[in-house]
Amino acid sequence: MDRIEITTFAPAEPGAFDAAVAALSPAAALQARACYGEIAAAAGRGLRRLQIGAGGRRIGLAQVLGRGGLWLCSRGPVFVPDLPEEIRRRALRALARALPGLLIVTPETPVAGPGLVPLITARHQAIWDLSPEEAALRAGLQGKWRNRLVTAERAGLRVRVEPAADWLIAAEAQQRRDRGYRALPPAFAAAWAQRDPGSVLVLSAGTAAVPRQAGVMVLRAGAGASYHLGWSGPEGRAAGAHNLLLWQAALRLRAQGVRHFDLGDINSEAGAGLMRFKLGTGAAVQALGATVWVLPGRG
Repeated sequence: MDRIEITTFAPAEPGAFDAAVAALSPAAALQARACYGEIAAAAGRGLRRLQIGAGGRRIGLAQVLGRGGLWLCSRGPVFVPDLPEEIRRRALRALARALPGLLIVTPETPVAGPGLVPLITARHQAIWDLSPEEAALRAGLQGKWRNRLVTAERAGLRVRVEPAADWLIAAEAQQRRDRGYRALPPAFAAAWAQRDPGSVLVLSAGTAAVPRQAGVMVLRAGAGASYHLGWSGPEGRAAGAHNLLLWQAALRLRAQGVRHFDLGDINSEAGAGLMRFKLGTGAAVQALGATVWVLPGRG
């Protein structure tokens, strides 16, 4: 059985880490991308990027964030496809041994066994496969969802690509306060848009009278993209603007080569309505691994 080796990911060229991640998993989650780590580091978190090797080849990459002796690897590590669970478990324990503190991991796919102490049960994501042709993609929409889309299209709403995200970030922040839900802070979205503006898609929907009735912000990385935030005013909610925005975002992402659109958590406190909205697109439910405390493995 090959020994698991953990080394620092050395290349410092811009884009090297993301290119290496994409080579392992073209649609890896945003949490595994360089921009995510850099934003966290700028906010005072420790940042380490580690390479996982076995038998002389790279089998995985991990981006871990730390504070006060606690390290977190969220939606990772990114492994080569079809790596057996036993090897992934050994890799996690090797990572824990290589870090000076405690390691908490939320793996992209379930992994369990000796040395992994479950802390939080597995969450579930809605993943929309954008690889079908447009007609097939539309046919995959659930009936009520498609009807809302048709209503919005017939309402004459204009969808526009917005050059800046400030207005949407502010509107969603107020919506968050009004509804009492939690998410990444508004400063994160602003930092991502500033660091990697080419990966940000901001769309608005409205009319000549009310140009911005609703908006969405999507973050793209390689062949994957994540719905980051959205907002609707009363006019937008009445017209089904969010269905139109999400559909138009999907078409634009598909044209840019995105094949996996992560619509986010469906275990949200927001309830069944939000879950139905996400799954109404035809998105599939993907189970993440449980959040685990990883005990260091033997050397």
